[in-house]
Amino acid sequence: MLDTRVPEGEILRQREYMRLVEAMPGRPETYHIVSMGCQMNERDSETIAGMFEEMGMSREPVRERADLILYNTCCVRENAENKALGNVIWLKELKKDRPELMICVGGCMPQEPGMAEVMRKKYPFIDLIYGTHNLYRLPENLYRALRDRKPVVEVVQTDGEIVEGLPEARNSALSAFVNIMYGCDNFCTYCIVPYVRGRERSRAPEDVIDECLRLRDAGVKEITLLGQNVNSYRGGGAEFANLLYRLDRLGIERIRFMTSHPKDLSDELIAAYAELPHLMPHLHLPVQSGSDEVLRAMNRRYGRGRYLDLVRRLRAARPEIGLTTDIIVGFPGETEAQFEETMSLVEEVRFDSAYTFIFSPRTGTRAASMPDGTPAEVKSARIQKLIARQTEITAEILRGQIGRRETVLVEGASARDAGSVSGRTPRALTVNFPGGEELIGRFVDVEITSAGRNTLRGRIVEEEE
Repeated sequence: MLDTRVPEGEILRQREYMRLVEAMPGRPETYHIVSMGCQMNERDSETIAGMFEEMGMSREPVRERADLILYNTCCVRENAENKALGNVIWLKELKKDRPELMICVGGCMPQEPGMAEVMRKKYPFIDLIYGTHNLYRLPENLYRALRDRKPVVEVVQTDGEIVEGLPEARNSALSAFVNIMYGCDNFCTYCIVPYVRGRERSRAPEDVIDECLRLRDAGVKEITLLGQNVNSYRGGGAEFANLLYRLDRLGIERIRFMTSHPKDLSDELIAAYAELPHLMPHLHLPVQSGSDEVLRAMNRRYGRGRYLDLVRRLRAARPEIGLTTDIIVGFPGETEAQFEETMSLVEEVRFDSAYTFIFSPRTGTRAASMPDGTPAEVKSARIQKLIARQTEITAEILRGQIGRRETVLVEGASARDAGSVSGRTPRALTVNFPGGEELIGRFVDVEITSAGRNTLRGRIVEEEE
């Protein structure tokens, strides 16, 4: 595991470039960030926003009105890549009318081998292209692009480094993402993450704890620890469960984390679910397939039996735990019988919800060159069958919540019901219930009164009841 840290002097150097940009005549006054993909990208976007604000820019909620537009891209699946490129092409027309507009593209997509050069040639109107490993150099590269008024492309192919000390502009005052590690060493045959996010490296536990203390003192009530595989955390030699025990003592009211790899789910982590009062009863545990043969072809390094054993032990430790997952349908060579094994696993586990995908070949991964004779219409039929059954299971689980009393962290106005607010239960189920904005940021006891296909409705339980 690599734990190389960017020298403090380099961070101070980048802060100086932030000041230089702020002092530049004609620099952008406003910015708009489009964050695509996973929570890691969302957290990176908060760092980018913090740097922009130190450069004197303010957030512009309407993309078309911003002086600088940045796309923080994802490339885990082909659809995400196509969406990003489609948005970039649209900006070409906007820049014709506003030639001073700054267009930046960063994140995972430019980090793909050869992609930055393709983008430079096909989209010369992009002012700045950078990858995941040099995000911290954004101030210097933006300064160069503004000073010279010509495109800057900088993508470095390294295993990555740990960066501490950059500014941030959080999206929420109630809940916060906290990176604890970066990169991945698993090299699942379908996954491009190790190639664009680098090898695993963990933050020092003291840095994680200091960040969480600052968030607690600022009023944050819920933190979500992030990593491509948090179960592989080894900061300062400490394992992930040890970090959780230390964080639980800080008094932050809710702790969550994602994502976990089943092969690294330890006995100590399962025990933590039974012992830690602030660790919420929810776990995202991607299974990807219910077939041992497909799991071997994916290089997942666990089998169906191991996964089901983990589920049994988790529910023994924390009976009310909610499990969510990722599932890939149509992996190269997947037979109908192997797909049905996935269906039977879904029946046995009964996930609260599942993110389901048709296999998307990623250039540079081993699975991209595997023979695949399954017609697209067969894959489509399979995923529709899976989605339909999982939708039924989710609805059944939600109906089973009716009559329960749950403590809900009110996160904002309901997107579904006028005059209502919305929040999540400890199990991470969304509840909508009547209430005003004065409830936002509070914990309230809610009785679940009805259930829809993927959300709950309830009413506040008054204390005298």
